[in-house]
Parts: sequence; C-alpha cells; structure tokens
Amino acid sequence: MNVTLSALPFNRIDADALVVPVFEDDFQLPASLESAVAWIESLKASGEFSGKGGEIAILHQPAGVAAKRLVAAGAGKQAKFDPRQLAAATVRTLKSKGVKSVAFALSAPTAPHVEAAVEGALLGNWEAEKHKSKSDVKFLEWFSVGAWGDFAEALTRGRILGESQNFTRDLVNEPANLLAPLHLADRAKAMAAEAGLECEVLDQDRMKQLGMGSLLGVAQGSAEPPALIVIRYKPAKAPITADHLGLVGKGVTFDTGGVSIKPADGMEKMKYDMAGGAAVLGAMRAIAHLEPAIPVTAFIPAVENMVGSKAQRPGDIVTSYSGRTIEVLNTDAEGRLILADAITYAKKQGCTHLVDAATLTGAIVVALGSVNVGAFSNNDEMLARVLSAAKVEGEKMWHMPCEDEYRDLLKSPFADLANIGPRGAGSITAAWFIREFVEDTPWVHLDIAGTAWLDDNKPHMPKGPTGVAVRTFVRLAQDWQS
Repeated sequence: MNVTLSALPFNRIDADALVVPVFEDDFQLPASLESAVAWIESLKASGEFSGKGGEIAILHQPAGVAAKRLVAAGAGKQAKFDPRQLAAATVRTLKSKGVKSVAFALSAPTAPHVEAAVEGALLGNWEAEKHKSKSDVKFLEWFSVGAWGDFAEALTRGRILGESQNFTRDLVNEPANLLAPLHLADRAKAMAAEAGLECEVLDQDRMKQLGMGSLLGVAQGSAEPPALIVIRYKPAKAPITADHLGLVGKGVTFDTGGVSIKPADGMEKMKYDMAGGAAVLGAMRAIAHLEPAIPVTAFIPAVENMVGSKAQRPGDIVTSYSGRTIEVLNTDAEGRLILADAITYAKKQGCTHLVDAATLTGAIVVALGSVNVGAFSNNDEMLARVLSAAKVEGEKMWHMPCEDEYRDLLKSPFADLANIGPRGAGSITAAWFIREFVEDTPWVHLDIAGTAWLDDNKPHMPKGPTGVAVRTFVRLAQDWQS
C-alpha cells in the first residue's frame, strides 16, 4: 500500500474516501469542511451517530468536497484519541466496500498522531487469508494523511513499524508444515540480508558442542532439526553507551505439548507458539531501518515440540548451557527450557540488558485475558524502561510479581530445579524459571500468550496474529539512554 502525506485543504484531496475523526465531546471540523457540519449535526441530533469509538457514517458525493465519500469516524473521547486503532478500523470497513484510496484528515496533527495513523492503516490492510486459493478480500491501494507541517519522519517511522509488525504477523500466520525451525531460520536470513543485518544460525551440532541440553531436549522428539537464530544490529556511529540490548523470542514453530500432550481442541493454534520469536524478528527489521544508537542483538531459539520415540519424557533430567540441571516434570512447559539456553548464550555474547517475549503460559490468559501482556522483571529500572516504551506505543502491559518466595515452588529433589511448580501462580513460576538463568542481568519477561493471537475478529484487526511487542521493542531501543 502506498502511504503519503497531503498538505492540501481537506476539501481538495481527491480520494475514494475522506475520513474525518469526530469526537464525542468536542465536535469541530476544519474550515475547509464547513459544508459537512450540517450533515454531522443532523446525524448527532437523530442519534444515528454520536462520535463513540467504532461508529461510521458515510456521505456519498459530498458537496464542496473532491473526495467521492465523506466518512465521519467516531473517535471517542478526545483525551483518549487513538488514531492507530481508528485508522485501522476505518480502513477495514472501507476496503470491504471496495474503496481503494483513503485520506485521513487530522485537523490538529502531531507527529505521534501521524505516525500512529499510518501504522493503523497498514495494520488494518493486512489479512490472514494468504493460503486461500480464492478470496474476495479487498485491499486498500493508497492511504494519505492530511496534515499541515513537517511530518515526513513520522510517516516514515509509522510505515516501517506497520510493515514490520505485518512481517511478524505473516510469520506467525504460517502453518507448521511451511515454517519448521530451519524455514524460520531461512526467513530470518533473508530479512537480515535485505535489512543489512548480521545473521548467524547455530545448528544442532553446534548446540551440542556448546552443551545446550535444555534446548535440545525439547527438540529431540521432532524430525525437524532445531536452530538458534542470532541477528546483530550495530550502530553506524560509535554507540552512546556501553549497554548492549538483547531481545530473546520463543520460537516453538509447533507445540503438541510433547509426551504431556495438549488437548486436541485448539491445538491447531499452536503454530503461533513462535510469536515471541517472530516479534523479535519484526523488531530487528524495524531497528535496522530506524538505526538506534545502541547495539541490539536478537536470539530466537527455534524448535518443534513433538511426540515421538525419541521425545523427552516427564522425569527426564537435562543439563542446561549454564550448567544447571533441570528435572522436566511436564514436557508442555517447553518454552522456558529453550529460553534458558538462549538467555545464557545472550549473556555470553555480551548483552547487558535483556527482554524476552514468549507465548509462555495459559496462566497469564487466566490472569489478564487478551488485553494486557504480563510483564515480569528482576530490575525496577529496566521494567520502567519497557513499560514506558509500551505506553508510548499503545501496547498494554501489566506488571506481575516475581518475588523471591516463588522460587521455592521450583525446587526439585533430583535436580537443581524443576521446570514447573504447582498449579497456582503458573505464569509467575514460569517467569522465575527464566529468571534463574538471567541471574543479575537487568531483565524483563513479556508473557504474550493472551495477546499474540485474536480468537475473534475485531473492528481494527482480523482473527489471527497481532504482532504484539514489535513496537515496544523498537521504542525501547530508540529511546535508550545510558
């Protein structure tokens, strides 16, 4: 989709549709659209349109306006204006009606508003129907933000972030027969080559030499070999700090649960168990283009968790890359096992600060549903950095506890620790397991199990992958201060 800026008066922008945000609590239109005031006032008077979020009203062939349609889009309360979600929902509605070009009128523009509107349009234009042989889904061809001012940088950033989040969604949407671990590694290599990033893939033999028994134990039941994908971004100029940010993403390309097998109902969604790894890859794509001033390295442990004659069994004891031994009480608690070795490797590669993203636990879905990402940390300053980045980018995250008392729930009489605790506090003990390998390195764990996939269509996004955490990762790197 082509994305542009327009400095023309709104009534002179030629498009299939001109979208005007209308607030519940402050109804004002730009002077160039005074001809539409009476129409919107009549809509409000009739109760047909109030300006609440999600409402849409369309006027065809509006007088005094070059666009073929004038669209009043409910923007909710002015204090909570979300141009990203509004643009996405409006694009989804209009493209379904055959609209090919949309102009989005911002009467009091700011750079964050322009950026978010562009992101939203790109996100709203994405669909999950890639593998249908026939599809009647329509797409927008052109989206323009009508705004006066120098917003070229905001538009560029919004385009890069929207495209990178869609790159992540494309990866997550791939079925496991088309995206096994080595296929994911190939996609990562292609992205890195295109973006000018360094990419290295540790194969099974190399991981055996290093002693990554925790990761390899998960992979041993599958015919598909594992991979540890490493992507490096280095600033062109001397870094502003000695800090080195490491992004770690869970890359289970399909998760049956192993011998501790999952129920059949809903197992088809387990192709999305690599959404954390995909988010890290999407973030690295954007980071390469936006060039933050600190080095960032990504680590994606990619495996398939299958049932087979060589599969890991409950009660097995594995030795991690760190040297710690782990009693595997449940083979379906596999994400933390692969993250443990990847995080140890990230530390050995010089990362001074770590953030991981993983579709880790069903427990976080029970706690937070599909609204908030669960955020766990061993360091208040690092947590504040991540939560601040998330807030700026409109990604909802909630601080979850990770106190020392929860560590006792992972005790094992046979190994240094067990890979699960009792049923209670499941997302917390999972985070504590990872923390055991992080040690004192400032770290934040993002459990995205409830937010990486939508089970139902939303006005702004279809059922399927969301690309959550991409924008937060990028903002974290760009705003990093020593």
